[in-house]
Amino acid sequence: MRKQKRVIPGFGLSMGVTISILSIMVLIPLASLAVYTARLSPGEIFETLSRGRVLSSFFVSFLTALVASLFNAVMGVILAWVLVRYDFPGKQLMDGLIELPFALPTAVAGISLTCLTTDQGWIGSIFARWGIHIAYTRIGITVALIFVGIPFVVRSVQPVLEKIDGTYEEAARVMGAKPAVIFREVIFPEIKPALFAGFGLALGRCLGEYGSVVFIAGNKPYYTEITPLIIMSELQEYDYESATAIALVMLFASFAILLVNNIIQDRNSRIANGTR
Repeated sequence: MRKQKRVIPGFGLSMGVTISILSIMVLIPLASLAVYTARLSPGEIFETLSRGRVLSSFFVSFLTALVASLFNAVMGVILAWVLVRYDFPGKQLMDGLIELPFALPTAVAGISLTCLTTDQGWIGSIFARWGIHIAYTRIGITVALIFVGIPFVVRSVQPVLEKIDGTYEEAARVMGAKPAVIFREVIFPEIKPALFAGFGLALGRCLGEYGSVVFIAGNKPYYTEITPLIIMSELQEYDYESATAIALVMLFASFAILLVNNIIQDRNSRIANGTR
């Protein structure tokens, strides 16, 4: 039997380089978290993680990240739909602006959003008339996370919408289906895997966001303190063990989100290919 040639020449060397880069850039830095945390006893780890400010920061980070990601899941589909299904002046500009949060330094985004949403800002002053304060509240944190997370959903859903065969929608219209029914029964099942992927990526990104949030949050203990800020405070006090213990929780949470996301994507791919 003829031996099948490998697609990539020098597979052994390529795999070795890949594993080396992966270890240096990802595995070793993450392993250092476990090493530093191991210096603490289980009781000390529990005491660190059960502190009031730490638990409050976990709640704020997870709550705002979840709300922002759910909002992005809805608005991301709408933005992707507009960019794919309609032609209008400035479409290319709008399409390019979607990726601006990727390129813009997070500190710049945080300062800009804070200036806009304070009670004296252009946007914040409008809401302040009705007693709604955005900057230095959890609403402001959510706004910042929406800004950094929206591209993940749009860029995940957009390519799928572009590839959907319009004949299915046309057939549904001929059979008398209403637009809402067409979207629910024809379009949504096609974009659902991509939507889950974008939601998972946005949620993971929002959990670890620091630069764009730290300015607009106001950093009020037990109210707007986020977990990355607590970690930064521990590092400034040279308490590396406590910082890594808290960071390890966020690492596990982010990894769990991405793992569940990949499992869902793999399952949907098997169903689509008929292999289950």
